[in-house]
Formats: sequence, structure tokens, C-alpha cells
Amino acid sequence: GIQTSEDYRFYAISAEYPEFSNKDKTLVLQFTVKHEQKLDCGGGYVKLLGGDVDQKKFGGDTPYSIMFGPDICGYSTKKVHTILTKDGKNHLIKKDVPCETDQLSHVYTLIIRPDATYSILIDNEEKQTGSIYEHWDILPPKEIKDPEAKKPEDWDDKEYIPDPEDVKPEGYDDIPKEVTDPDAKKPEDWDDEEDGEWTAPTIPNPEYKGPWKQKKIKNPNYQGKWKAPMIANPDFKDDPYIYAFDSLKYIGIELWQVGSDCRITHSVQEDGTNSHSFSYVCRLSQELCLTTFSSLTMLLWLRHLLKRPGPSIRKLRRLLSTLLKRRRKRRMLPRLVRTMMTWMMRKPMTRTRMTRLGLMRSLMTRSTMSSRWMARKDERRPPAFAPLPGFISCLSL
Repeated sequence: GIQTSEDYRFYAISAEYPEFSNKDKTLVLQFTVKHEQKLDCGGGYVKLLGGDVDQKKFGGDTPYSIMFGPDICGYSTKKVHTILTKDGKNHLIKKDVPCETDQLSHVYTLIIRPDATYSILIDNEEKQTGSIYEHWDILPPKEIKDPEAKKPEDWDDKEYIPDPEDVKPEGYDDIPKEVTDPDAKKPEDWDDEEDGEWTAPTIPNPEYKGPWKQKKIKNPNYQGKWKAPMIANPDFKDDPYIYAFDSLKYIGIELWQVGSDCRITHSVQEDGTNSHSFSYVCRLSQELCLTTFSSLTMLLWLRHLLKRPGPSIRKLRRLLSTLLKRRRKRRMLPRLVRTMMTWMMRKPMTRTRMTRLGLMRSLMTRSTMSSRWMARKDERRPPAFAPLPGFISCLSL
């Protein structure tokens, strides 16, 4: 899978897969999310994008067709986002589906069927199901309240009315709130000349019940709350393919995370027959753009690349040469290459592996010299979120 590596970062990665449409087919989007540390705020959702998207410019403003996955932020937001885009508008599901918040792996599944029904599953347990017509405001309602209807003047909508037989008792208003305390006594040391005339304190009157209120009884003529009658909505137009997307060609992750160490692995299925896993769609893709990555991510990618057959040598040479040109990564490159050489020495030494080892030794010398040269220069770091060139390949090991 793919794992985020740095806190307080925006992440964006996308990949292309064989274009398809889920018209008259069942679409299954399934992926695994694992937060390896307690997450205070961050997303773990994925996006499916149409074929008209410029993948090289993939980011937060890129239009998408489906967004699905968990989102956690503080105590208020801990739910599964499910957004369907129609006619350029993003429609969020009206149901709240709680997501998992622990540090274990969880499988999130979205199923969209040709009968315009859907299901959301977590760890293969159904959490929400229903109709797309009812749980998304994609289409206007079939019926609306009659705007010309008015409540009849004789409509009785009072559920309770005063009891006509309940009469206020005589002298009720003459009962005082407080009375003199009968147990109070004048203190022995009280001096009327110095202290004034002694007055007994007052206490709440136990006989006082507050202002009189007439009892209420149920209204025998109660007709209920008046509601305007429903009529057919003249603006409603049914869409039998409300569930369908004509073009699905890219899959991407675009999220913000306060805490990192989020691992995501996904797959897309159409009609239960053709499966496109994220490992497949990322394979040697020259259009893959990773906005933020660490040396560990690069190390894992290099390790995967060295396992591949001969043509990957050219990929490796191109990758390391590009890294040498990137000022930001020159200082970490010697350690990276040294680690790779150590790993390779533990493997059986075939001719291909010897060729790769020789290449890395030469690059090790170049990178060390380059790093020393860079130490004497004023280094100006590039923008923190500048997208890398299209040489990142498969990150799934």
C-alpha cells in the first residue's frame, strides 16, 4: 500500500487505469485504511476521476466523480464521506455513517448497483444501504408542497385547550408568598434604642402555590398540524442512470493529515469481473504525481524497482540522475544509496545484480561529491508542495 510519512501535510497522488463506465454494471470500490498512530485530524478517502481530467494537475481543485472514505477531525467529525458528482455539483450523502478510529486495519467498501441502490460496508459488515434517489439530493424531489394551498380558517390545530371546568379558588390571589417565622424570637441582647424596633424575619409560605394556572385538557376537535398537500414537481425529470458514470479513468488520493502514518491500499471492480487494483494502476505510470514524500518512501520504491527485470535499470538510472539534480534531496541520497547497496549485498550475486551494484557504486561517488559541493553553496529549498517529475512509479510492495 501507500503510506503517508510526514505530519501536517497535504498529500496528492493519482494513477491511470483502463477507462470504463459502470453503466448497467455494479461498481465496487474497496480499500484498506490503517492509521498507525492516533489521528486527531485527517482524511483517508480516495477519489475516482473521469477521463477529461488533467492528471498532471491533480490536486484539491481537480473535479472528481466519486469520493469515498473515512474522515476524522476532532470530536465532531468521525464519519465516512460518500460524495457523488453530477453535472459539476458534489452531492454529499445525507446519512451519517461512523468510521473506525483505532489503529487497526479496516476495509471500506462502496457498492453502487444498476438499480440505483448502494451499500457501505466496513470490514464486510453493512453499515448503510438504501436508494441513491433518497439519500442524495442529486435530483429535485418528485413531489413538492402546493404553493397555492392555504390553511382553512376553521382549522383547529390546538392539541390542548384550557379546562372550562377548572375554576380559580376564592381568595387564591390573597395568599402571600412569605409569612412571619413563628419560631423566631427577639434576641436577649437586642436594644431597641440602639438597634431599632425588632421585626421577626419572614420565611416562604408553604400555602403559596404560585400564580394560578388553568388546567389543560386534550382538544376533542384537534385536527392535527396543517400541512400543505403535495403535488407533482413540474421540474422533476427522472434519470434512470443516476448511478452511472460515463468515464472513470483515474484513481487518486488527495487529503490533509495532521498526523501521518496512514496506510492505504485499494482496488476498483466493475461488474464483479474486471478488477483494477491500485498496485496495477500505479505500475510504472509516468503520469503519477506524488506531492509529498520522504526518503523512506523513495527507499521502498527503489527496493521494489531493483526486484524488477532488466529494463528497470534504465528507470533506476533516470531516477537517481534526477535526484542528483534536485537540490533538496542531494544530502539524503548518499545514505539512501548506501542502504540500498547493503541490502543488495545480502542477495545472491547474479550478473544483473552485479551490474546494478556497479551502477550504484558509481552514483554513490557522484552523489557524495555533489553533496560536498552543495554544502559550500547557498541552498535554496524548492516549494514544499511542488509536484515531482513523472518518474515516480509503483509504490506498492
